[in-house]
Amino acid sequence: MSEEYRYIVRLSGSDIDGQENLLQGLTRVKGVGLRLSQVIIAKLGMNPSQRLGYLSDSDIKKIEKLIKDPISSGFPDWYVNRPRDRQSGKMLHLTGADIDFAHRNDIDRLRRIRSWRGVRHSLGLRVRGQHTRTTGRGGVAVGVSRKKV
Repeated sequence: MSEEYRYIVRLSGSDIDGQENLLQGLTRVKGVGLRLSQVIIAKLGMNPSQRLGYLSDSDIKKIEKLIKDPISSGFPDWYVNRPRDRQSGKMLHLTGADIDFAHRNDIDRLRRIRSWRGVRHSLGLRVRGQHTRTTGRGGVAVGVSRKKV
């Protein structure tokens, strides 16, 4: 363990409080859930209850390497959050702003090819087959008005 304590730890583009334990602290990175966090800690043989502020620079680099490319570290294919990427064809695991960028690009592609989902996205309607007669109304909700007695 490192003797110096850091109050804020920079990990994969996210600032994380040094008081967080390792297990919960890794989940603060967008794109890393509890399961991936547990597997990373087990793979590196670290203590899950250790505070992030006490990690050394080499430990942080190891964690970032595993987060960036879990497939090359021996994790199964289903651990990645972007399997068979359309542009590269590779199994990618995106974190941080890259997730938002890829999601926006996917929606823009659907709009561009004028698929049903793209049209629904363009119109601001429900995309996944939900009912729209009574729910999902935007603006001021119109209720039932009764006549005065």
